[in-house]
Amino acid sequence: MSMKLLALAFAGGIVAAAGVWTFFPEEPEQRSAAALMDAVMWNKEPVGGPFVLIDHNGNRRTDKDFRGKLLLVYFGFSYCTDVCPTDLQSVAAAIDKLGPDGEKVQPLFISVDPEKDTPEQLQGYVALFHPRLIGLTGTPRQVRKAALAYKVYVANNVAAAGTTGAIDHSGFVYLVGPNGDYLDFFPPGTPADRMVAVLRPRLVAFAPQ
Repeated sequence: MSMKLLALAFAGGIVAAAGVWTFFPEEPEQRSAAALMDAVMWNKEPVGGPFVLIDHNGNRRTDKDFRGKLLLVYFGFSYCTDVCPTDLQSVAAAIDKLGPDGEKVQPLFISVDPEKDTPEQLQGYVALFHPRLIGLTGTPRQVRKAALAYKVYVANNVAAAGTTGAIDHSGFVYLVGPNGDYLDFFPPGTPADRMVAVLRPRLVAFAPQ
């Protein structure tokens, strides 16, 4: 329950953000952060699904490319200065702490800012965290589809004159099974040791491809 309370507190912080507009303006109606996070935290709706994106090397990637591994899927953007680096560091540390079993886990970073996060931008960014971290971007429509599938809240803060608006987004790390099925989530700020404790029992159930 403590993990879900942490996530709920994070959701409250996003809801309180003032002056936001949906990052995906073509969506007819933006669901609130609270509604989307409630759907994830209490398993009220399906989470996850197929995606078609471009990786940080410019290659087309789909969810099927990662079958046979546990996935740690995180949505963020490379210009993020707070929660994204912290959570990605935890993901990277968890994979290292798993030792050889870390090869069975594939971390994915999906940008919610496809206009700025080109493959070239992501290439340098993901290298800061872990050599096996794959950055994914795409067209706004492709990114929107992936974000909606994972019930990710995304909104831009209106920027003050001469500044760049920050992007508010949910900060879950999604755990996806080797067959592509969504399994669970880690709330923002989950330490690496907690991730390892959850991942180890699942890793014994299958062998890497």
